[in-house]
Amino acid sequence: MENRFVIVRGGGDLATGTVQALWRAGFFVLILEAERPSAIRRQVALSEAVYDGLARVEDVTCVRCRTDGDIQAAWQQGYVPLLIDPEGLAIGQRNPAVVVDAILAKRNLGTRKDMAPCVIALGPGFTAGTDADYVIETQRGHNLGRILTKGAAAPNTGVPGTIAGASKERVMHSPAAGFLYGLVHIGDTVEKGQAMALLSPQKLTTPVTATTPGIRLPASLTGLVRGLIRDGYAVTKGFKIADIDPRQEELKNCFTVSDKARCLGGAVVTAILMHQSGRYTT
Repeated sequence: MENRFVIVRGGGDLATGTVQALWRAGFFVLILEAERPSAIRRQVALSEAVYDGLARVEDVTCVRCRTDGDIQAAWQQGYVPLLIDPEGLAIGQRNPAVVVDAILAKRNLGTRKDMAPCVIALGPGFTAGTDADYVIETQRGHNLGRILTKGAAAPNTGVPGTIAGASKERVMHSPAAGFLYGLVHIGDTVEKGQAMALLSPQKLTTPVTATTPGIRLPASLTGLVRGLIRDGYAVTKGFKIADIDPRQEELKNCFTVSDKARCLGGAVVTAILMHQSGRYTT
């Protein structure tokens, strides 16, 4: 296990693609997550184990753990353990062979190149050779999944990649602070302008009704709801709350790892093997 213990910071939908690739390749993976993950593509995010104790995405099952015994038991059962540890304290305590920063915060939240023999970071905010051994490009396009041994990933544009002609309109953000409640479900088809979420000024203790006070948020376009933040989540103005896929291709796409996540996962596994082969030095 010495060279096959990997700690992954983050358990969102893109991080889940990385965890799946590592798990399938035989690595012992431990996920470190925040106390209140905000994944909107919840059906394909192992971070949901923070709330529910267990999350399953395709062939990978993740369980929330609290002790070393819990972690060992999870591995023995073929599960991926998760710890609530936003500061990454477990890294220094458990000495992994590899640390992967898959938080996708568009900035470095504390990952350092000296945290492990091999450190890999996904997306902007990191410089290969300085903050990490390798940086993986996350911007859609020709360079998606490229492994950088020097330099940084493309800077964050703040504009989602274009899918079926739609870009920024396929991702919805909260117009104000409050508590978000879905009026539709992941996997539903919505029409542009249809009320798909309620922004309440206070946390609700009863189900949403037609008379519940708050702002009804209209769908930004017609399409398939791929992501919607958990009911009751406290959001701030501008907070990302929903993801609509204009392609409306297949319902199963809402519940399976995306092409982008799979690409990033493959790149991470390749980077680890590159490093451990000794053919590449940083």
